[in-house]
Amino acid sequence: MWLKPEEVLLKNALKLWMTQKSSCYFILQQRRGHGGGGGRLTGRLVGALDTVLDSSARVAPFRILLQVPGSQVYSPIACAPGNHYSTSPLYEFDYFRNSCATLEEITQHWDWLEQNLLHTLSVFDNKEDIASFVKGKIKALIAEETSSRLAEQEEEPEKFREALVKFEARFNFPEAEKLITYYSCCCWKGRVPRQGWLYLSINHLCFYSFFLGKELKLVVPWVDIQKLEKTSNIFLTATIRITTHSKERDFSMFLNLEEVFRIMEQLADMTLRRLLDNEGFDLDPDLQEPSQITKRHLEARAQNEFFRAFFRLPRPEKLHTVMDCALWTPFSRCHTVGRMFTSDSYICFASKEDGCCNVILPLREVVSIEKMEDTSLLPNPIIISIRSKMAFQFIELKDRDDLVESLLIRLKQVHADHPVHYSTSQDDDMMSHVFHSTSMCSGHKFRDLEMISSQNSEEGEEEQSLQQHPQALKAVLEQSGSQSPDTRMSREQIKLRLWNDHFMEYGRTVCMFRTEKIRKLVAMGIPESLRGRLWLLFSDAVTDLASHPGYYGNLVEESMGKCCLVTEEIERDLHRSLPEHPAFQNETGIAALRRVLTAYAHRNPKIGYCQSMNILTSVLLLYAKEEEAFWLLVAVCERMLPDYFNHRVIGAQVDQSVFEELVKEHLPELAEHLNDPSALASISLSWFLTLFLSIMPLESAVNIVDCFFYDGIKAIFQLGLAVLDACAKDLCSSRDDGQALMVLSRFLDHIKNEDSPGPPVGSHHTFFSDDQEPYPVTDIADLIRDSYEKFGDQSVEQIERMRYRHRIRVLQGHEDTTKQNVLRVVNPEVSFLLEDLEELYDLFKREYMMSCYWEQSRPMASRHDPSRPYAEQYRIDTQQFAQLFQLVSPWTCGTHTAILAERTFRLLDDNMDNLIEFRAFVSCLDIMYNGEMNEKIKLLYKLHIPPGDAADYQKQLKQMIKDLAKEKDETETELPQMSQREFIQFCKTLYNMFREDPEENNLYQAIATVTTLLLQIGEVGHGGSSSGSCSQDSGEKPQASVPSLEQDSVFADTDPGTASQDAQTFPEEVEGNWTVSLEHILASLLTEQSLVNFFEKPLDIKSKLGNAKINQYSLKTFQMSSQSHPEIKQDSSLPRRVCHNKARTTKQVSWVVSP
Repeated sequence: MWLKPEEVLLKNALKLWMTQKSSCYFILQQRRGHGGGGGRLTGRLVGALDTVLDSSARVAPFRILLQVPGSQVYSPIACAPGNHYSTSPLYEFDYFRNSCATLEEITQHWDWLEQNLLHTLSVFDNKEDIASFVKGKIKALIAEETSSRLAEQEEEPEKFREALVKFEARFNFPEAEKLITYYSCCCWKGRVPRQGWLYLSINHLCFYSFFLGKELKLVVPWVDIQKLEKTSNIFLTATIRITTHSKERDFSMFLNLEEVFRIMEQLADMTLRRLLDNEGFDLDPDLQEPSQITKRHLEARAQNEFFRAFFRLPRPEKLHTVMDCALWTPFSRCHTVGRMFTSDSYICFASKEDGCCNVILPLREVVSIEKMEDTSLLPNPIIISIRSKMAFQFIELKDRDDLVESLLIRLKQVHADHPVHYSTSQDDDMMSHVFHSTSMCSGHKFRDLEMISSQNSEEGEEEQSLQQHPQALKAVLEQSGSQSPDTRMSREQIKLRLWNDHFMEYGRTVCMFRTEKIRKLVAMGIPESLRGRLWLLFSDAVTDLASHPGYYGNLVEESMGKCCLVTEEIERDLHRSLPEHPAFQNETGIAALRRVLTAYAHRNPKIGYCQSMNILTSVLLLYAKEEEAFWLLVAVCERMLPDYFNHRVIGAQVDQSVFEELVKEHLPELAEHLNDPSALASISLSWFLTLFLSIMPLESAVNIVDCFFYDGIKAIFQLGLAVLDACAKDLCSSRDDGQALMVLSRFLDHIKNEDSPGPPVGSHHTFFSDDQEPYPVTDIADLIRDSYEKFGDQSVEQIERMRYRHRIRVLQGHEDTTKQNVLRVVNPEVSFLLEDLEELYDLFKREYMMSCYWEQSRPMASRHDPSRPYAEQYRIDTQQFAQLFQLVSPWTCGTHTAILAERTFRLLDDNMDNLIEFRAFVSCLDIMYNGEMNEKIKLLYKLHIPPGDAADYQKQLKQMIKDLAKEKDETETELPQMSQREFIQFCKTLYNMFREDPEENNLYQAIATVTTLLLQIGEVGHGGSSSGSCSQDSGEKPQASVPSLEQDSVFADTDPGTASQDAQTFPEEVEGNWTVSLEHILASLLTEQSLVNFFEKPLDIKSKLGNAKINQYSLKTFQMSSQSHPEIKQDSSLPRRVCHNKARTTKQVSWVVSP
């Protein structure tokens, strides 16, 4: 393989390498001890040395070096990587085979060099030219190999390689912009289609067309897309519409529109989450390595996300295999056809018929995995045995041997990582006897496995606060003597018998067969005595509980007693959590709630504590023990309701947007009446955040929680639709949002649970308790049944696809809010039109985004953080600012522009963190474009005054920012005077600003006159100061600007290319305390009318903005190319030529970067 050339010295390396071939410019060497040469003892010594010094133990046995005659420096340009070998005879054949392969590869490289380069190099006279030519050629070969490797990952490598070359040539992105896939399609402009090619890359959607001599290039960053949807027009029935801030574009005539749309959704979703959702970024490793994304990776990712969502498994769970098979289902006495899913810690099964049968087998519950004899009736069978003495038979498994081998490896790993901590008898108790109880108050041996509260009643108050409660709070209340009516108790007994019969046939553990029958039992309401345990099983929180013994107790000990903002919020909400329930009217329930919430905040500081968690946790504590309630909360917050409980509740907002779409689909008349989506969201948001617990009587709401733990978020969607459907008539007749809220509140407050064994708990959620006439009561069982019958057809896959689309809208909505808030603050402070200010903001943000696209090495401290104040969410560094300055600043000074940009950045960076905000950037531009002459001269003056000591510099910077924001006080501090060296730099800046101006000659004459006058003024002051220097008071500090020039290169003359020319224009510097003030400079400039006209002429920013939108990408590409290829920097005029040529070609080529 070819290597990136790097210079090495061979003074000591020759002892480890032997030369096999050599020429005038190349050397082929073999590692001592590899192959037949070097001696067996030498081979052992070098092999041992390679193993010790190289962690990978893979030193290349062959390499080719570039040698320039007369130089002691060599550059490795190729190697043949080999595998570390053993001297055992068992490995001699493999070693011989690998050696032949590596020798053949290195020989091919050597032959290529001899045939293609060796004769060509003789024409060069300079040895540096030889080295540069060879290194450039090798880098090109490496790039070609990289493209080939990318192409080999696709289904048609040759076609993909050809498309990759065209993509790079047509759009000229940096090398980091990776192409994912491409399609032939049409882009519609009005009623005119443009046939071309659609390229989907990591960060952009690109379209290219060449039709009737006109070339069209369209570039749309994924981060700018507001909406993705499938639609139709009068000509075609299927198009993909892409909506950005200002335009809609339709693409059609795809061979596989569904595939294209799915990939677009994934790429847009991943890019937005990577760049705009700081919280999601840290949780998803795939978002942190966008360069590894391929089309196959996207397909695997989509399948993995569906797998986790369907079975509601932890986020880190990674899908390994998906295989068609059939599972023996004893309740139906046949094999059920479906698919097996295997992941890191689970084996899952889903029948092809939706809802027929699902199984989840945590590997920690698996005892053995065995292959059975293959027969015609049972082809390729395996048996999986679990701890509860059940066995699952799978047949018709392809690649059975490989599957069993991989499963056994992961099974061994899981058992090693999470050993089982309970005995066989305890295991039987946990899995079997818990569900046979018919008494609501009876204890269970499973509970004895948990931490039991201390029996020492004389423990201190602090120890009692850490003591976990041994039972569910509701069980304690029932033991205290509270009884239920006999009729309700009889209903509870009937439910218990039904569930016990179901357990006998379908299983009673987390590995039970999950069928339509169990869904019907859940919809009827889980018995009180089984509710907590079944919540643990359905959510698989029981696996986390058993896998982390003692974890919760340690968290409680670590977190309790600490005081912070989160604990203060928890304390404030403790007594607001179900205050009407007796369990939370005493310190026992409050203390348990405090421990669970504080422990979870300590476990997951990114979430910490969010309002509504207290209500949910209170209900969990009623039906589950304290540690069980903790793991149920973990399952809800981290798996079942992802991104709900964080800083911006993105997940809840996404599901609100999905719910609005479902309302439009299933209840179109109601959706048309509720024309304001925000009104519905304001009402239904609490339904999702608290699972209806905060707006419905508790005994009814827990039945909805039952459905949620079994069916996930789908249950909340369909319950919400059922509630709106039941109230549709009254809602359509409501006059305003207030009346609609009253209708829904009254309906929800009158939902009762006739089967609840306990007395009804007073609801604090009632808005209207003074009804003049009785309101009809709705039974919760009837409402749940209607929700399944009318709205239960939504699949998990459909919901996940809708979440993709709506997450884009929600994140972009947050971006729009950020933009509007920033513009609202900045607009009164500047004189730009609002539309120009918006375009400046878009340019500022795009410059930031481009660095995120292609500069992964940039410090993560500057990454977008949505938790920061609006004005501080996007900040740019000095390189980004320099590029924006070159694009939009009216003070372009040729090669001096970079120096002026760096000085301006230093001025604006008031807190010296090397980052500036949009507000400072646009305030500075406002002075350049709209300021009066004295303001512009004052800004230029400040740019050329270097800092004194750090404290003075900090004060100056703060004052300068206030001045730029037009917030200066009437009593403004006097600016320090300018030294002669600083003054000459100031004049050079003016001299460069006048280039290419129509009045260039007049301006040069004027600035020469002013410079001469100011130098004379300074000489007068210098003479006065030098004559009085002998009597200068020791308390006066001399000017400190000259020494600071040596410390800060920004304020030194860093443009040696113009030194000779400047020497003719500006006089030599003189030593001493020569100074001139701002007032002197301003008064002198006012004496020359041409200079006054130059600074007071109106400047139009619109043309600059138009060119910046076109050239921003090209300039960024040039900048990155110049960093990777330093020889490009030798031509300093190239950036201007790039912009000039780009503007010229736009007359023939339509290049659009869509906002």
